[in-house]
Amino acid sequence: MGVHTYFKTLSDLEHLYRLPGKFKFQTHNVAAHSFKVTKIAQFLGTVEEMKGTTVDWRSLYEKALNHDYAELFTGDIKTPVKYATSELKELFSEVEEKMARRFIEAEFPPEFHEAYFRRLKEGKDKTLEGRILSVADKVDLLYEAYGEILKRNPDPLFFEIYEEALNTILKFQDLHCVKYFIDHIMPDMLAEKFMPHSELRDLTERIISRS
Repeated sequence: MGVHTYFKTLSDLEHLYRLPGKFKFQTHNVAAHSFKVTKIAQFLGTVEEMKGTTVDWRSLYEKALNHDYAELFTGDIKTPVKYATSELKELFSEVEEKMARRFIEAEFPPEFHEAYFRRLKEGKDKTLEGRILSVADKVDLLYEAYGEILKRNPDPLFFEIYEEALNTILKFQDLHCVKYFIDHIMPDMLAEKFMPHSELRDLTERIISRS
């Protein structure tokens, strides 16, 4: 019982695999994903700050590092399913937040409740930091799908995930960091030579031109 239980669950995140039930050349777990998203969010926040935007770094790090902790209670749900409708997405978020709150109330001493209610709630809100988190999360998902395409995984699902992730990123084009990602990082990604290169480049260019 207590914070000891919370510390034990951190290791469980290493065994919570993303996109379960699908063949992948490289498996990804929630613990590694949370770390990568935090590193990506750090870079995106740096771009915003260099452009003169004020970034609440504490909020950004807390949101990014904790954003998928509640998946311990629900498991990883495939992106095309979780985001099929806005109502379904809100329902999943509500369930995760309620279960996280219940866990905090059961395991944490009362003096830590407020801090962890804030840290483990849905972080993708309308604040700058919440929006950066939304982008960082999809950038990592984009790279996970890209890695499978690069390795010639024949499952078309990874093209679908790539497309969904890029479409979501492009919804935040008012952010300096998204413009930087599109203008400076994606060209390097698409310049790599591999088997489905032209197909992926054509798909990317269609998505960007539509936005």
